[in-house]
Amino acid sequence: MKKIRSYGRQIMALRTRGRVILAGILLLLMAGCVTVKVSVFEEPGPLEEKAVSGKGRDKVLLMDVSGIIVEGPRGSSIWSMKSFTRPERIKEELEKAAKDSRIKALVLRINSPGGTVSGSDVVLHEIQAFKQEKGIPVVACLTGVATSGGYYVAQAADTIIAYPTCITGSIGVLAMKLNIKGLMDKIGVDPEMIKSGQWKDFWSPFKPASPEEKQIMQDVTDSFYRNFVEVVAKGRNLNAAQARKIADGRIFTASQALDLGLVDRVGYLDDAIKLAQEKAGLADARVVRYNRPGSHRPTIYSMLPNLEMAGPQFLYLWWPGEI
Repeated sequence: MKKIRSYGRQIMALRTRGRVILAGILLLLMAGCVTVKVSVFEEPGPLEEKAVSGKGRDKVLLMDVSGIIVEGPRGSSIWSMKSFTRPERIKEELEKAAKDSRIKALVLRINSPGGTVSGSDVVLHEIQAFKQEKGIPVVACLTGVATSGGYYVAQAADTIIAYPTCITGSIGVLAMKLNIKGLMDKIGVDPEMIKSGQWKDFWSPFKPASPEEKQIMQDVTDSFYRNFVEVVAKGRNLNAAQARKIADGRIFTASQALDLGLVDRVGYLDDAIKLAQEKAGLADARVVRYNRPGSHRPTIYSMLPNLEMAGPQFLYLWWPGEI
C-alpha cells in the first residue's frame, strides 16, 4: 500500500511539472520565440471586381485597410485567421486598379489600430505611388478605430473624413518584450547562449534588459517617432511644433481630431464616396471592390518570409492590452 501511495505521489508530481512546462512553452510562443504553423488554407485566387453601388461607366474603388497592418504574405498558420492588412494585398489591388482606365477615384476605408512600422510605411508608400502614377483623388474614411499606423496610412489621402464615433490619433511608437526569466527559473530551465558579439542576444526574453539595451531600443523608437511626426506634419500641413504637440500617443474623438486639424470632416462612408466623385468630376460612378476567390500570382511582397509577428517588433499601434 505504501508503494502504491508513493507511485501516486510521483505521478501527481510529474503531472504538475508537465503543466508548468506546458505553461512555459505557451509563454515562449507569446514571446515570439517559437512559431507553430498549421496548414488550414488553400492558396487564394486572383482578385475579381464586385460592384457595391451606383451606376455608370466610371468607377470609384473602395479599398479596405482593416485589422493589424503587418508585413509578409497571408500565411497558412492558425494566426492568419485574425484580421490583417498586408502590403501584398494592397499592392495587388492597386496594380489591378492601375490597369483599369475607368477607375477615377480611390476611397480608403480604414478601421485599424495600426501595426508594424514597416508594414504601415509600405502601405502608405504604395498608395502614394499609385496616387502619383494614376493622378486620381484619394479620400480616406476613418470608421471605428483608425489609430497609429491606421492613421499613418491615411496621410496618403487628399481628404480625411472620420465617423462621428471614430477613435483616431495615438501618434507614436511602441516596442516591448516579455521578460520570462522568473518563469524559467521556477521551472528549472536555464538557457545557454553562444554569441559572436556583445549585443547579439540583445533584447532576449530570457534576461532583464540592461540600461544600455533600453537606450538602444529608445534611440530606434525615437527615430521611428520622428518619421511618424514628419509624415503627419506633411500630410496635414502642420509645422513640426504643431505636429509634436499632438503626437504624444493620446487618442482623440472625431470632433477633437477635427479641431486639431487631424481630419478634414466628420461624416460617413457615403460622404467620402460622394466627395471622391466630386473631386474626380463624376456625375455618376459605380463603387467597386476587389474580392478574391482560389490561387493568385503573388506580388513582390508575397515573397517576404511570413514572420507572424515573431521577434522584436517596432509598432505604429494603439494597444490598450490585447490585439
